[in-house]
Amino acid sequence: MTQRNVDHSRTERPRKTEPRSRAAILRLLKLRGPCDAAALSAELGVTAMAVRQHLYALQEEGFVAYEEEARPVGRPAKLWALTPAAERYFPDAHAELAAGLLSAMGEAFGDQGLARLLKARGEQLVAAYRRRLDGAAPLGARVAALAGIREAEGYMAAVEETPEGWLLVENHCPICVAATACSGLCQVELEVFREVLGEDAAVERTDHILAGARRCAYRVTAKP
Repeated sequence: MTQRNVDHSRTERPRKTEPRSRAAILRLLKLRGPCDAAALSAELGVTAMAVRQHLYALQEEGFVAYEEEARPVGRPAKLWALTPAAERYFPDAHAELAAGLLSAMGEAFGDQGLARLLKARGEQLVAAYRRRLDGAAPLGARVAALAGIREAEGYMAAVEETPEGWLLVENHCPICVAATACSGLCQVELEVFREVLGEDAAVERTDHILAGARRCAYRVTAKP
């Protein structure tokens, strides 16, 4: 991989952009991670030329950048990815307000008071999720139901089956700013997942946005 570059070629620069197509490209890059124009074209059902035009327009606005990846044959491929500026396109759940409130609560009530607040929040989430999740269903169905709940909350969640079990993936964190201010929120979410999926499930976080990963992911396996 080389450093990210700004492409100065004029042969495929955009003449105009369409908001819906650009939004679809941004969403796909958020869901899939770095992709080349051909992969985006196949997913969207439009020409690679049209995709490149949108990518160049988004690049000029600072929302995407690319890295070159060597290929066995031909020129290196451009793998496009979102920049931090692209987060404006995704819900933030009033992140700044939440972060400020958490900071103020910590100052007002101290660490123990903040811990009680987080504990109460976790209990609320467990109760709410249990009302929407069938605890007697097979584990895979429970994981899928939890992903559906998180998707509705703006986490862009999905489930991937693995040889060991399942991977619950969250491609976006609508409370990222608040979680940065109070890392205990992330621990609460992990404990909530363990609680609602049941005693027969082992849940482990494998990717963490706050640690620099593109997404948060949780490995779910059945306990012996």
